Amino acid sequence: MALKATVFKAALQVADLDRHYYAEHRLTLARDSSETDERMMVRILAFALNAGEDLLITSDMSETEEPSLWRKDLDGRIRLWIEVGLPEPRRLKKAAGRSDQVLLYLYHGRQARLWWEGNRAELEGIRGLKVLEIDQESVRALAALAQKTMDLQVTIQDGQPSLAHEGGMVEIHLARLLPII
Repeated sequence: MALKATVFKAALQVADLDRHYYAEHRLTLARDSSETDERMMVRILAFALNAGEDLLITSDMSETEEPSLWRKDLDGRIRLWIEVGLPEPRRLKKAAGRSDQVLLYLYHGRQARLWWEGNRAELEGIRGLKVLEIDQESVRALAALAQKTMDLQVTIQDGQPSLAHEGGMVEIHLARLLPII
Protein backbone atom coordinates (compact mmCIF):
# COMPACT_ATOMS: atom_id res chain seq x y z
CA MET A 1 0.00 0.00 0.00
CA ALA A 2 1.40 3.40 -1.00
CA LEU A 3 1.73 6.02 1.69
CA LYS A 4 -0.17 9.27 1.25
CA ALA A 5 1.63 12.55 0.80
CA THR A 6 1.87 14.93 3.74
CA VAL A 7 0.57 18.43 3.05
CA PHE A 8 2.70 21.42 4.05
CA LYS A 9 1.62 25.04 3.76
CA ALA A 10 3.95 28.02 3.60
CA ALA A 11 3.13 31.70 3.68
CA LEU A 12 6.15 33.01 1.81
CA GLN A 13 6.97 36.70 1.64
CA VAL A 14 9.59 37.48 -0.99
CA ALA A 15 11.61 40.69 -1.15
CA ASP A 16 13.95 40.31 -4.11
CA LEU A 17 15.97 43.52 -4.13
CA ASP A 18 17.89 42.39 -7.24
CA ARG A 19 14.78 42.02 -9.41
CA HIS A 20 12.61 44.58 -7.56
CA TYR A 21 10.05 41.85 -6.92
CA TYR A 22 7.99 42.01 -3.73
CA ALA A 23 5.09 39.65 -3.13
CA GLU A 24 3.50 37.14 -0.82
CA HIS A 25 2.83 33.61 -2.01
CA ARG A 26 0.75 30.93 -0.33
CA LEU A 27 2.34 27.60 -1.18
CA THR A 28 0.85 24.17 -0.68
CA LEU A 29 3.26 21.28 -1.04
CA ALA A 30 2.22 17.64 -1.07
CA ARG A 31 5.39 16.02 0.23
CA ASP A 32 5.74 12.45 -0.97
CA SER A 33 6.89 9.95 1.67
CA SER A 34 10.23 9.60 -0.15
CA GLU A 35 10.96 13.36 -0.04
CA THR A 36 13.13 14.66 2.80
CA ASP A 37 12.71 17.91 4.73
CA GLU A 38 15.91 19.10 3.05
CA ARG A 39 14.56 18.61 -0.45
CA MET A 40 11.19 20.15 0.33
CA MET A 41 12.79 23.24 1.89
CA VAL A 42 15.18 23.60 -1.05
CA ARG A 43 12.13 23.56 -3.35
CA ILE A 44 10.64 26.40 -1.30
CA LEU A 45 13.93 28.30 -1.49
CA ALA A 46 14.10 27.72 -5.27
CA PHE A 47 10.59 29.11 -5.51
CA ALA A 48 11.59 32.23 -3.56
CA LEU A 49 14.69 32.78 -5.71
CA ASN A 50 12.62 32.66 -8.90
CA ALA A 51 9.27 33.86 -7.58
CA GLY A 52 6.65 35.19 -9.92
CA GLU A 53 2.91 34.82 -10.34
CA ASP A 54 3.43 32.25 -13.09
CA LEU A 55 5.93 30.02 -11.24
CA LEU A 56 4.46 26.67 -10.19
CA ILE A 57 5.62 23.99 -7.80
CA THR A 58 4.87 20.66 -9.44
CA SER A 59 4.27 17.22 -8.02
CA ASP A 60 7.66 16.17 -9.36
CA MET A 61 8.16 13.21 -7.03
CA SER A 62 5.38 11.22 -8.68
CA GLU A 63 5.47 12.75 -12.16
CA THR A 64 8.79 11.99 -13.82
CA GLU A 65 8.10 14.22 -16.83
CA GLU A 66 7.81 17.37 -14.72
CA PRO A 67 10.53 19.36 -12.97
CA SER A 68 10.45 20.51 -9.34
CA LEU A 69 9.16 23.92 -10.48
CA TRP A 70 8.42 25.57 -13.78
CA ARG A 71 7.25 28.73 -15.46
CA LYS A 72 5.04 28.42 -18.52
CA ASP A 73 3.57 30.94 -20.93
CA LEU A 74 -0.17 31.16 -21.46
CA ASP A 75 0.31 29.09 -24.62
CA GLY A 76 2.02 26.29 -22.63
CA ARG A 77 5.60 27.05 -23.67
CA ILE A 78 8.04 26.29 -20.85
CA ARG A 79 10.14 29.36 -20.06
CA LEU A 80 11.95 28.05 -16.97
CA TRP A 81 12.54 24.46 -15.85
CA ILE A 82 13.89 24.09 -12.30
CA GLU A 83 15.40 20.87 -10.96
CA VAL A 84 16.40 20.20 -7.35
CA GLY A 85 18.88 17.46 -6.47
CA LEU A 86 21.09 15.25 -8.59
CA PRO A 87 19.27 14.49 -11.85
CA GLU A 88 20.70 12.47 -14.69
CA PRO A 89 22.44 14.73 -17.24
CA ARG A 90 20.19 13.33 -19.99
CA ARG A 91 17.17 14.65 -18.06
CA LEU A 92 18.75 18.13 -18.07
CA LYS A 93 19.48 17.86 -21.81
CA LYS A 94 15.87 16.90 -22.45
CA ALA A 95 14.70 19.81 -20.28
CA ALA A 96 16.93 22.22 -22.25
CA GLY A 97 15.27 21.04 -25.43
CA ARG A 98 11.81 21.70 -23.98
CA SER A 99 12.42 25.03 -22.24
CA ASP A 100 14.16 28.37 -22.65
CA GLN A 101 16.25 28.03 -19.47
CA VAL A 102 17.11 25.21 -17.05
CA LEU A 103 18.11 25.89 -13.48
CA LEU A 104 19.59 23.23 -11.19
CA TYR A 105 19.95 23.58 -7.42
CA LEU A 106 22.43 21.15 -5.86
CA TYR A 107 22.22 20.66 -2.10
CA HIS A 108 23.79 17.32 -1.14
CA GLY A 109 27.17 18.59 0.15
CA ARG A 110 30.05 16.25 -0.68
CA GLN A 111 27.79 13.98 -2.74
CA ALA A 112 26.79 16.99 -4.88
CA ARG A 113 30.45 17.94 -5.39
CA LEU A 114 31.29 14.41 -6.56
CA TRP A 115 28.25 14.41 -8.86
CA TRP A 116 29.29 17.81 -10.25
CA GLU A 117 32.88 16.73 -10.93
CA GLY A 118 31.70 13.53 -12.60
CA ASN A 119 29.18 15.30 -14.86
CA ARG A 120 30.70 18.75 -15.31
CA ALA A 121 32.01 18.31 -18.86
CA GLU A 122 28.67 17.00 -20.08
CA LEU A 123 26.71 19.70 -18.24
CA GLU A 124 28.83 22.52 -19.64
CA GLY A 125 27.57 21.58 -23.11
CA ILE A 126 23.88 22.02 -22.25
CA ARG A 127 22.45 25.23 -23.68
CA GLY A 128 20.73 27.50 -21.15
CA LEU A 129 21.75 25.50 -18.07
CA LYS A 130 22.57 27.33 -14.85
CA VAL A 131 23.82 25.34 -11.82
CA LEU A 132 23.81 26.67 -8.26
CA GLU A 133 24.97 24.87 -5.13
CA ILE A 134 23.51 25.49 -1.69
CA ASP A 135 26.03 24.78 1.08
CA GLN A 136 25.32 21.95 3.51
CA GLU A 137 24.98 24.12 6.63
CA SER A 138 22.34 26.26 4.92
CA VAL A 139 20.42 23.14 3.92
CA ARG A 140 20.51 21.78 7.49
CA ALA A 141 19.27 25.11 8.83
CA LEU A 142 16.44 25.15 6.27
CA ALA A 143 15.43 21.57 7.08
CA ALA A 144 15.17 22.44 10.77
CA LEU A 145 12.42 24.94 9.86
CA ALA A 146 10.15 22.37 8.18
CA GLN A 147 6.70 22.41 9.77
CA LYS A 148 3.27 21.63 8.40
CA THR A 149 2.48 25.36 8.55
CA MET A 150 5.28 27.89 7.99
CA ASP A 151 5.58 31.67 7.84
CA LEU A 152 8.77 32.59 6.00
CA GLN A 153 10.24 35.84 4.74
CA VAL A 154 12.97 35.65 2.13
CA THR A 155 15.13 38.63 1.23
CA ILE A 156 17.44 38.41 -1.78
CA GLN A 157 20.23 40.91 -2.30
CA ASP A 158 23.25 40.56 -4.58
CA GLY A 159 22.12 37.02 -5.42
CA GLN A 160 22.29 35.85 -1.80
CA PRO A 161 19.09 34.99 0.08
CA SER A 162 18.39 35.21 3.78
CA LEU A 163 15.35 33.64 5.35
CA ALA A 164 13.57 35.04 8.40
CA HIS A 165 11.18 32.97 10.47
CA GLU A 166 9.64 33.15 13.91
CA GLY A 167 12.83 31.79 15.50
CA GLY A 168 15.33 34.08 13.80
CA MET A 169 17.30 34.36 10.58
CA VAL A 170 19.06 31.86 8.32
CA GLU A 171 21.72 33.09 5.89
CA ILE A 172 21.77 30.94 2.76
CA HIS A 173 25.08 30.49 0.96
CA LEU A 174 24.79 29.90 -2.79
CA ALA A 175 27.68 29.18 -5.15
CA ARG A 176 27.26 29.53 -8.89
CA LEU A 177 28.89 26.57 -10.67
CA LEU A 178 27.58 27.14 -14.19
CA PRO A 179 27.84 29.20 -16.27
CA ILE A 180 31.40 29.87 -15.27
CA ILE A 181 32.10 33.57 -15.00
